[in-house]
Amino acid sequence: MIKKRKNKIELSQIKERSWVEIDLSNFSHNINELKKHFSANQSFMQIVKADAYGHGALQIAIQAQKDGASILGVANVEEASLLRFNHIDLPILILSPSFDFEIESIVHYKLIPSVNNIEFVEKLDLYAKKMAVKQPIHIKCDTGMNRNGVKIEQAYNLYQQIKKLDNILIEGVFSHFSSSENDKQFTQHQYKLFLDFAAQVQSEVRYIHIANSSAVANSDFAMCNLHRLGLLTYGVYSDQSIKEKVNLKPVMTFKSRLSHISIAKKNESIGYNRTFYAEHDIKYAIIPVGYADGYDFLLSNNAFVEINGAICPILGKVSMDMIAVDISQIDNAQIGDMVTLLGGSSEQTRVEFLSSSFKGSSYELLTQIGKRAKRYYLQNGKINDFAPVLRRDFIPKDFSDDKLNKIIHQALEERITKKELASVIYHDILKFFFIESDRDISYRSNFFYSINFTENDEPYYNVELQLKFDKILQNSYFIVACANNQKALESYFNRKDTEYRWLLDDSIEFQASRFKVSSAKVNDIELDCNTNLINNAIEIKCASELLEPMLNKLAHFEISIKTFYPKDRHQLSVYLSEIYKGVTISFTYPKSIENIDCVPIFSGKHRYPKVEQHDREIIVASSAEDWVFPNSGVVFSY
Repeated sequence: MIKKRKNKIELSQIKERSWVEIDLSNFSHNINELKKHFSANQSFMQIVKADAYGHGALQIAIQAQKDGASILGVANVEEASLLRFNHIDLPILILSPSFDFEIESIVHYKLIPSVNNIEFVEKLDLYAKKMAVKQPIHIKCDTGMNRNGVKIEQAYNLYQQIKKLDNILIEGVFSHFSSSENDKQFTQHQYKLFLDFAAQVQSEVRYIHIANSSAVANSDFAMCNLHRLGLLTYGVYSDQSIKEKVNLKPVMTFKSRLSHISIAKKNESIGYNRTFYAEHDIKYAIIPVGYADGYDFLLSNNAFVEINGAICPILGKVSMDMIAVDISQIDNAQIGDMVTLLGGSSEQTRVEFLSSSFKGSSYELLTQIGKRAKRYYLQNGKINDFAPVLRRDFIPKDFSDDKLNKIIHQALEERITKKELASVIYHDILKFFFIESDRDISYRSNFFYSINFTENDEPYYNVELQLKFDKILQNSYFIVACANNQKALESYFNRKDTEYRWLLDDSIEFQASRFKVSSAKVNDIELDCNTNLINNAIEIKCASELLEPMLNKLAHFEISIKTFYPKDRHQLSVYLSEIYKGVTISFTYPKSIENIDCVPIFSGKHRYPKVEQHDREIIVASSAEDWVFPNSGVVFSY
C-alpha cells in the first residue's frame, strides 16, 4: 500500500522508533551506471523478487519502468499477481519453476513462466488453447549452476518440441551464471555453452539473456540482448573488484533512535548470557531494534552503528527487540538521537560489511531488514511515498478478475442467500447484506464523499459533509441517522432505508442542532427533511411524493450535512458499510492540522486506491470500475 504525496515532507518530520528509507534517486543512479556497460541493442529486466530484495517490489517496479525496464523478474506467481493487482502492466517473468496448479493464474495474469520440461508446457498449451490465447514462455537452460533448467545439451530438443505447440510462443531463452562476480573462467565456460544453443534459435526468439548485474559490470556478453539487473541496482557490491567498475550508491538505509542511555561499570556484563564484559567504565545506549526487526542475531558483538557521525560497536547479544552500543566517544548523546544501523555513508554500516562480518549473505540481510519498520521512499532527498508497518500482502485465490466480476454481477442481478454466496467467495465479505434470503441486493456507484473541516472558537471543528452517488431508488424517502454511542447507531446499519450514519463524539452535547441535513436531493428533486429524536438517536427523514414514479430505477442522490468534530481526537475514520463501484473520498482541513497520514483499507480486487495530497486536501480514489466491499474505509491521522 503506497501513499502518494504531492507536497513532499522532510526527513526531519519522521516520528518512528525505527524506519527504512529507500532512495529511489540512488536506485536510478545505479541503473544508469550499469547501463554504461550495455550495447546499443541491449535492454534490461529488473529483478523484484523477494519484495525487491526487501526494498518494496511495487515502488521499485514503478521506478524501474521509468528508468527503462523492459520486463520484471519475480520468483513465483504470488509475487507477480501482487504486482498485477497494483496495476503494474510490464511483462513479468517467473524465474523459478511453476506448478501445474498455477497455470490458470499464469494465463489469467498474463505472466511468463520459465520452463524446462515438455510435460508442463503441454498442459500450459492446452489451457492457453481453451482460453484462446498465445502464451509466452522462456526456456531455462542449465549451463553449470545445477539448480534448475533443462540440461544445455537437451535444450535444442526441448525447443523443437515446444515449437510444435500451437498456443505457445517461445519468447526467450536464458541461463544463469553461478559465480559471475568473481570466477571469470567458469563464467566464460557457461557463456560458451549457452551461446552454442542460443546461436541456433537467435533469429526466432525475442530475448536471449544470461547476465546478472555482476556479469554486466564484468563483461559485455554481446550475444545477449537482455540483462537481468538485481543486487547492484540496490547499491550493494557482490564483490570488491566491482567497485572499480561501477559507482554504486546504497538504496536502503535502516534507522532507529536511542531509547535509553546508561553506564556500565568495569567488569559488569551487558545483555543475555553475559557475552560482553566492560573492561572499564563505559557509557552505552539501547536501540529499540533486534533480530525480530531483521537485524541479524549473528551481528552480536560483531557490528557497528553510526550515531551523530561516530561509529559505535554493538555490545553483547542482539536480542529480540533491543541492542546495546558503546557511545563513550559521544559527548552529547541524547535519547531520541538518530541511529543508522544499515546503509548511510559509513563503510562499517554498508550491507556488504555487515554481512561479511558473520560470513552471511547481503541478499539475506537486505530481505530480512525492517520487518517492523515503515518504509519511506525518497526522491531527490525528499519523502514522497511510504508503505505501512507490518504489511502482509496476499492475493485471495478466489478473486481472479473474471470470477470476481461474474460473482458480483450475479449477486446484484439476482436475489441469493448468504449460504449460496459463501460457497463461492469468502464467508464474511457480503454476509451483512444477506440477512434474509428474499432481500434485494443494491449497491452505490460513482460514490463521492467530501469532508470539510473548518476552524471555530470552540474545541470542535465545523464539519461539512457532502455525499453524491447513484443507486436504485427503493423508497420514496430515506433516513440519515446520528447517535453518540455505537449501540444506538447499530440498528441503522440493518435498515435498508438508511443512506447515511454518523457517530457524534460523546464529548459533544447531543442535541439536534449538532447534526443537521442542510440539503437532500434525488435527481435534483429537493426533499423535505424532518428531524426526530428516537431511541437516543437523531433520525432525519428525507422524503418527497415526487419520488414515487422513480422507484426501482437508478437515481442520483445528493446529501449535505453540517456537524462538529473534536479538535483533540487527531484521527478521523471513514467507514464504508455497503457495496460500492467507484469510490472517491475527499478530506479538506485547516492550517492547524499538519502532517496527515492517510491509510486506506479497501476490500476488493484493488486494495490500494490512489491517494493524492493537494493544498489542504487529501483525495482517496478507486477506479470508477473497481468494486469496493463492506468493511472498507480510510483512516486520516494527524
